[in-house]
Amino acid sequence: MKILLADDHALFREGARYLLRQLDEAVQVLEAESCCAAIAHADAHDDIDLALLDLHMPGMDGIDCVVQFQQAHPSVPVVVLSGSESRLSVQAVLDVGALGYIPKSSSSQVMLSAIRLVLSGGVYLPPLLLNQDTLLVDAVDDALPPCSLTERQMDVLRLLAAGKPNKLIARELGLGEGTIKVHLAGIFRAFGVNNRTEAVMAAQRRKLL
Repeated sequence: MKILLADDHALFREGARYLLRQLDEAVQVLEAESCCAAIAHADAHDDIDLALLDLHMPGMDGIDCVVQFQQAHPSVPVVVLSGSESRLSVQAVLDVGALGYIPKSSSSQVMLSAIRLVLSGGVYLPPLLLNQDTLLVDAVDDALPPCSLTERQMDVLRLLAAGKPNKLIARELGLGEGTIKVHLAGIFRAFGVNNRTEAVMAAQRRKLL
């Protein structure tokens, strides 16, 4: 396994390198202290499994770094590391396609779990975004429990019901596919279902569509 770690603080990289080796004894960590250096590393190694990018490094805005890295290496999943716990920052990096946002205040176990989730094809969303304000949607049928959906989840739900795949939903809403996966997971949880078809049926029963 090969992981690219980009952060301008050597002390943080040292600690993160030790932590990442708990994923696999044979893990190889490539270190960079800037976004340009991270892209150069990825140019030189075509077998990187994951890129961990600090949101604030010298020389380039964090969001621009994520965008430029993904344009250069679209097949490499990107997770952002940051000392910021701003909800706007989290949403911004997810919207441009990052598959996770890990606050540096997270425990080592949370960081490892988040990385494992992304490596397995999932998207990691920190609790600070899960606690966003939601809309309570009352069930029309008294036998059905009410559920909480955000406005954006409702947008995704409508396009889901139209039979559109994640890529088209992301394009129409101007979001990253990783963000769409996060919203779908939230919709499934709200309805207590396991897949897209069941979610649409549950929404129809509640007269949401």
